[in-house]
Amino acid sequence: MSNSADFPGKESSPARRRRPRPVRILTAGVFALAGLLFFTSFDTAKGTNIRTDASLLKLSDLIHERSRKNGELEEANGALRDDVDSLAERDDGSTKAEDDKLAVLEERAGTQKLKGEAITVTLDDAPPDATAKLPGYPEPQPDYLVIHQQDLQAVVNAMWQGGAEGIKVMDQRLISTSAVRCVGNTLILQGRVYSPPYKITAVGDPEKLKRALSASPAIQNYMVYVNVYGLGWQVEDNGTVTLPGYSGTVDLHYAKPVE
Repeated sequence: MSNSADFPGKESSPARRRRPRPVRILTAGVFALAGLLFFTSFDTAKGTNIRTDASLLKLSDLIHERSRKNGELEEANGALRDDVDSLAERDDGSTKAEDDKLAVLEERAGTQKLKGEAITVTLDDAPPDATAKLPGYPEPQPDYLVIHQQDLQAVVNAMWQGGAEGIKVMDQRLISTSAVRCVGNTLILQGRVYSPPYKITAVGDPEKLKRALSASPAIQNYMVYVNVYGLGWQVEDNGTVTLPGYSGTVDLHYAKPVE
């Protein structure tokens, strides 16, 4: 005698009928994954449009606000340092020879004002719609049209090589521990943020400074981009100027002497 399963069209047992099909399992899994993605997106956005750059704008505003605060603190620190120096000069128990030696050291360290003949170099980004001005050169990539860290460093290094007695980048005096760094298309110098155009002023013999700029291989390479893509470059005599003294901290936080 054959059982009921041998006849075509006969219904299966109840247990076999309740077994879920693979297609239904896959469909349920897709809906569960979609629900998880919707929840994650909602939790991330918190009711805001996550496709906007609002968060980046807030970060940019924060950076510029901190830069402004750092500038105010530097000015306050400079004023306090002047007061301390004035009080120390009244009666510090030192001899005139010692005071003269200290003055020379302070001048070399860049913490005192410096007056003399100077030149200023101005670097600026090219127009955003710039094209190649000379034949044989490719159309510019976005990277070709902005000032880079190495461009600023090339000017500073050439000025030192040309005998600069002191250098100011934007409104800040450089000292031996100063680092000229760029993040994106902005300059970060000693805790403050600057946008182009960038001005670099050096006190020294103007002719020697200009010759050092012209002789720098890095600046010669930069001048190719000036002539082809329109990057900004200007060198001007300033006559007699007074560079500010460095007013920030002179302590090293991350370096230590080699034992």
